[in-house]
Amino acid sequence: MFEQPFKNLDDILHKDAGCTSELDYTEQSSWLLSLKYLTLLSRTSRRKLDLEGRENTFILGEEFRWETWAPPQIGEGKFDHKNALTGDDLLDFVCS
Repeated sequence: MFEQPFKNLDDILHKDAGCTSELDYTEQSSWLLSLKYLTLLSRTSRRKLDLEGRENTFILGEEFRWETWAPPQIGEGKFDHKNALTGDDLLDFVCS
């Protein structure tokens, strides 16, 4: 499930100036994994609390939720090209 996205990330970050190994960008990869995990955790908690009729707030702000920036979608799961972060915008978001 995560193998291809992280291979893509590895390919992009490894080409960055000054990167000689995966250790050079471990921090960014860890940050991405954390965002994905916290988004899934929030979604699971939300479903459980909704079933119990209790209030729920997301752990992450909307701009950091995986579905907002990683693969933004519109309608029936179609990729939102207009709002997708790509190129320098994506690198700035991940590396800042």
